[in-house]
Amino acid sequence: MPTPAFASKLPDVGTSIFSVMTQLAQEYGAINLAQGFPDYDPPQPLLEALARHVLTPGHQQYAPMPGLPRLREAISQQTAHRYGYTPDPATEITITSGATEGLYAVMAAVVRPGDEVLLLEPAYDLYAPAVRLQGGVPVYVPLSAPDFRPDWDRVAAALSPRTRLVLINSPHNPTGAVLSAADLDALAGLLRDTDTLLLSDEVYEHMVFDGVAHTSVSAHPELRARAFVLSSFGKTYHATGWKVGYCLAPPALTAELRRVHQFITFSVSTPTQHALADVLPDAALYENLPAFYQQKRDLLRELLAPTGFELLPSGGGYFQVAGFRNLAPGLDDLTFTRRLTQESGVAVVPLSAFYHDGHDAQLVRFCFAKTEATLRAAAARLTNLKAFG
Repeated sequence: MPTPAFASKLPDVGTSIFSVMTQLAQEYGAINLAQGFPDYDPPQPLLEALARHVLTPGHQQYAPMPGLPRLREAISQQTAHRYGYTPDPATEITITSGATEGLYAVMAAVVRPGDEVLLLEPAYDLYAPAVRLQGGVPVYVPLSAPDFRPDWDRVAAALSPRTRLVLINSPHNPTGAVLSAADLDALAGLLRDTDTLLLSDEVYEHMVFDGVAHTSVSAHPELRARAFVLSSFGKTYHATGWKVGYCLAPPALTAELRRVHQFITFSVSTPTQHALADVLPDAALYENLPAFYQQKRDLLRELLAPTGFELLPSGGGYFQVAGFRNLAPGLDDLTFTRRLTQESGVAVVPLSAFYHDGHDAQLVRFCFAKTEATLRAAAARLTNLKAFG
C-alpha cells in the first residue's frame, strides 16, 4: 500500500552532518575527529556508582518527573559553589534527557507561531530546527572570524517586538569562543525593559582555558531572572551516551518547562541520576577539566602547526576551528572534508554545517576530546597536506 501523502515539517533538513561524517569515517577507516564525543571512559568513581545503583532494589523504576531530589540538591550546592547563587532544587532545577531535550522543551514551552528567536551564527545545528518545529522564526546574527565574538550593535538591530527568545552558547560550539562578563552586561542592557527570554547553552561550562573563569548567566542576577540555563553531565563526565543534563530557570519559567518536559520524556534514568548525585560533590572531577582539556587543545595545535592549517583561537569547549585556504584554495569545505576523510584518513566537520545558508569560509572543526594517542595518530596522517587538493 502506498504511504499517505503529507508535508514534511522540515523538508530541507537531512541527516545531521555529524552522523554523515561519522559514517564516512567508518566507511574509510578514518580517525573520527568530527563528532564531539570522547574516546575515553567516564571517571571510575562514576562508573562504580552506576554499577552500584543498577543493582540497588527500587532504583529501576521511574524517578520523579523533575529529577531525583538528591541530584537536584547536589546541583543547587554546586551552582552556589561556582556562581554564588543557590537555586531552589524544588522549583528551579529540572533534570532532562540531555541538554538536547532540555533545549527542545524550552522551545516548545515558550515559542509560539510567528515568534522570533535570535540565533548567533555559526550555531549548533539543533537550534534552528527546534525553533521552526514550534512555528517560530529564526533570526540569524553572524559572528565574525577569527574570534567569533558577538557584535552587540548587530544583535540590537536584530531585536524586535516579536523577539521571544535570544539563544547564546558559551563556550561556543563550534568555535570555542567564550563570552565575558562585559558581554553579559551588554546583553542585559539590550533585554532590559523587554519581555524577551534568554536561553543560555552552557554545556561546556567546565572547559574554559588560559586561566579564564566561565561567565555563567546563573551568576548574573538581571539575566538570570529571564533565563533558562542548560548544562550537560555527558560533557562534564565524558559520558555523552548517558544523555543526562539539566535546566536552571526561575520558578515561573521552570513550571512552563516542566509542563512540556513531562510529555516528552517524563523522567530520566533513575540509576544514572543516583550515580551522578553520588559523584557531583567531588569538585575535583570538574575543576580539573580546564587543565585536562587545555592540554589536549595545546597538543592538537602543536601537532597541526606543520600541516598548513590556519588555527583560529579556541578559548573553551573541546573544538578547534582551522582554515584550509592555504591547503586547498579551490575547494568548498564539504568537498574538502570528504576528501580529507577518504584520502588522508581523518574526519572533521565543515563549518558550513553550522550556518542556515551553508556559508562557506573554508573552515573546519576538529574535536580534541580524544586520547593523546588518537590525536598523534591523526596528525601523522595529516603530515602531507601541503600538497593536498
